[in-house]
Amino acid sequence: MPVSNHSLANELPEYKDKIHELKMSDNHFHRLHNEYDEIDHEIHRIENGTENTSDMYLEDLKKKRLYLKDIMFDMLKKQA
Repeated sequence: MPVSNHSLANELPEYKDKIHELKMSDNHFHRLHNEYDEIDHEIHRIENGTENTSDMYLEDLKKKRLYLKDIMFDMLKKQA
């Protein structure tokens, strides 16, 4: 079963240009985005079977990814 790509640009395509702009101009957004990407890649490796872990750990990662996405989405909306 293929795993979906949850990159921020795929999740929020209407904000693609603003995401790039904030990554370049806002250090806090840049750090959040990097953390989001790291978590997303770890989730992807787990779901593809490259890494093994507990279901609870995977769910915690997904919750953290969603939390980061919500924070960045709020930042993007304020910039729009």
